[in-house]
Amino acid sequence: MTTMADVARSAGVSVATVSHVLNDTRPVLPHTRRAVLDAVEELGYTPNTLARSLVTARTRSIGLAVSAISNPYFTEILQGVEAGALEHGYGLLIADPHDDPGHERKVVQLLHERRVDGMIVAPSADPRDLVAYLARHRVPTVFLDRMVDVPEAEDTPRFDQVCAEGAEPTTGLVGHLAGLGHRRIGLVAGRPGLSTTRERITGYRHGLAAAGLPFDERLLVHGDSEAAGGERAAARLLSLAVPPTALVTANNAMTIGALRAVRERGLSVPRDLALCCFDDFAWADLFSPRLTAVAQPSRDIGARAVRLLLERLAEPDRPARTVRLPCSFVHRTSCGCPEQPEQPAQRSERPGLFSGPSGPAHAKAHERTLP
Repeated sequence: MTTMADVARSAGVSVATVSHVLNDTRPVLPHTRRAVLDAVEELGYTPNTLARSLVTARTRSIGLAVSAISNPYFTEILQGVEAGALEHGYGLLIADPHDDPGHERKVVQLLHERRVDGMIVAPSADPRDLVAYLARHRVPTVFLDRMVDVPEAEDTPRFDQVCAEGAEPTTGLVGHLAGLGHRRIGLVAGRPGLSTTRERITGYRHGLAAAGLPFDERLLVHGDSEAAGGERAAARLLSLAVPPTALVTANNAMTIGALRAVRERGLSVPRDLALCCFDDFAWADLFSPRLTAVAQPSRDIGARAVRLLLERLAEPDRPARTVRLPCSFVHRTSCGCPEQPEQPAQRSERPGLFSGPSGPAHAKAHERTLP
């Protein structure tokens, strides 16, 4: 059986250096790291994870609790988390809390009992029990996508957070529709209690105000962040005596539901109703018309969450960080505009809009880190 000493001899380094490379416990020069990893590959060396965990008190595993994993948005977040974890030699244990606070608390406890080194969680609309458990057991945790108000006290653990910008891009969608002449713009909002819902409602109202349009509470209906709820919400909006001429849907699942409601009434997008959605997804450009959308940097959110967690494991007492990543405006035709030529990523003249696709360089340039 190949040993760590065999790897060290083959790479021309010490056993300690091999250990640092495999356990990521100390910075190692890139060429030295490459030599060690090449030797590991050539010799077929497999670290004894169980023995290593007994020595280091680390399992090199991360618990991930994310609801609606089948949703393309969260699937891409999962891909970002997985890639980031594997890059640093960590495995994943995954659970779906189903957006239920009681179930959320149970699955997080189960992950904790599996001795994960830390957790990445997309919290529910009522995360009080979750936060209390994580704080009581001092579990290193990063919250992603949905933000949590956690009081900073001297004797409580620090929780890092990462999400996309929510208010400004929604303001941009409303401004875009208003610029096309729409005066009654409806919003199919998400589940009450989620930070994403609050931020997108704030952005919606700011967009109306910036366009000189009044806020009409009848034009804002919650779709509970799911397709069936989105269909009910859109149906309610379309049943108004004076229905909206344009609609913003606050996530991809509710967009599907809203399109069903439009079809059931024999209406057509964008002929009878302009539509913009928050959340781009792989098949948004397969619809007819193609969906104008805000694209979130979902893979980047997942990868950034892993980085924050590993930084927290290395520095348990550092101040908490909240990272906000930018979104992109994907200009298609469901808003009523003609087909647009592809453009490089850049800020639009309208606040909150980005032209062109997002990417790592674009995200890094506009990333906000809050203390």
